[in-house]
Amino acid sequence: MALESLSRRGLLLASVGLGLTRAARGEGGYEVQAWLAQRAAPSLAGWDGAGKPLALSDLRGQALLINFWASWCEPCREEMPSLAQLAQAQTGKLRVLTVNFKESNAAVAQFVAATGLSVSALRDPDGGLARAWGIRVFPSTVLIASDGTVRSIVRGALDWHGPVGARLIAPLLPGAAAGAVPVPGPAAQR
Repeated sequence: MALESLSRRGLLLASVGLGLTRAARGEGGYEVQAWLAQRAAPSLAGWDGAGKPLALSDLRGQALLINFWASWCEPCREEMPSLAQLAQAQTGKLRVLTVNFKESNAAVAQFVAATGLSVSALRDPDGGLARAWGIRVFPSTVLIASDGTVRSIVRGALDWHGPVGARLIAPLLPGAAAGAVPVPGPAAQR
């Protein structure tokens, strides 16, 4: 039974990987999935290096982009500079948070030092937060409007400082039309 379960899990992971590979070659490498209105959002954004939780309620009133990543994930590493550019360009309008998946404080600190990462590097030490958000692909990014409404999740890497990123972020910012939903890019919503 356990072997059968592991085989199914391996097949599922391989299928997800193949799907993103095809999307990367032909359609841009990411997909936008709407957050279901009836689905409750997790209460946390992550934990800081000292283990202190950061609650979403503490961030209310700010548009948020919460990026889940790992240092072993090449697309995650490639995406980081655009996240940093976005954070700098949107200072005061959008808060960019990155959440490391299941790596030690030392590994995160080493990555930050080696790359010069300039955005908040939170942690998800046991993977529970990623599970709560439904994150199964890295990188994945949660988009939350300034009114606290979770709008969508972007699965896969994209240039957040480019035109597609701007199109996804505009509806999140204060003053955006009420109920506006980020427009999906090349890989359509499923």
